[in-house]
Amino acid sequence: MRICVFGAGAIGGLIAARLTGTDAEVSCIARGPHLAAMRAHGLRVRAGGEESAYAVHCTDDPAALGEQDYVVLALKAHSVSAATVSLAPLLGPDTAVVTAQNGVPWWYFYRQGGPLENRRLVSLDPDGRLWNNIGPERAIGCVVYPAAEIVEPGVIVHQYGDRLTLGEPDGSRSERVKALAGLLNAAGFRAPVRTRIRDDIWLKLWGNLSFNPLSVLTHATLAALAADAGVKPILRAMMTEAHGVGTALGAKFAVDLDTRIRGAAEVGEHKTSMLQDLERGRPLEIDANVTAVQELGQIAGAPTPMIDVVLALVQLRARVAGLYGR
Repeated sequence: MRICVFGAGAIGGLIAARLTGTDAEVSCIARGPHLAAMRAHGLRVRAGGEESAYAVHCTDDPAALGEQDYVVLALKAHSVSAATVSLAPLLGPDTAVVTAQNGVPWWYFYRQGGPLENRRLVSLDPDGRLWNNIGPERAIGCVVYPAAEIVEPGVIVHQYGDRLTLGEPDGSRSERVKALAGLLNAAGFRAPVRTRIRDDIWLKLWGNLSFNPLSVLTHATLAALAADAGVKPILRAMMTEAHGVGTALGAKFAVDLDTRIRGAAEVGEHKTSMLQDLERGRPLEIDANVTAVQELGQIAGAPTPMIDVVLALVQLRARVAGLYGR
């Protein structure tokens, strides 16, 4: 089995490192100082006070790798569109593309059934580049739960979590998704296969669409946001609106709102990925996590007044910082 991790950042690098312990032929796409460090010293992962080095075959030239059985697309959501040309050499007729991004996936309405079947989301794929160049038929959904960050080139700190929830857009337990789950389980992850992957997407998104933009506006950690008497009603309002959108589109939420907030608070004094990106001067994942929820609300006829306000504020905050080009 040939598997390429496209985007060996914190999460992609962690996945690639773990996969080296399986029978798969593993490679990854990276660039710049991170790539140079991995070539020189291996990909180093720190977890639980220990550091391990992994010899991962890495390159910045996808054409050198050829067609793959699986491509794990581990870029931030806003970077995927620009990468479609580079992806092409990796894609054979049966290549599956694992969309390991936060937020609403660009293929959301593919094989969902009903009147919205195959509807495309303008906020995520305005020119149809993802739909046409990758193809929704290749997509396997992946909800990413591990938290990790690159602390220096070639070095990833794995903070917590090992679950990578998988699912086909049509809900089937296909051979390709079962084989991928087996591979990831062998690599030390927990990789359950869901028949309703959109439910899992909404459960993760429920926190990201609220905590992430509010952390950018306040620079507060998860625990601080959840505990603040003035902010908590804003979190609840945003999550209530998102629950209405998801439910209108057929999603089912496995836990209630207060349980989801407590779960985020229990992570502790952790900065969201969006706040980390702001502090490091990297573009923010606003559209997949927030703008797309606003668009889905408009499609479903579910109002999102608090989400609209926070979205406008975080977009302006990111524009002022030069980190949002929409």
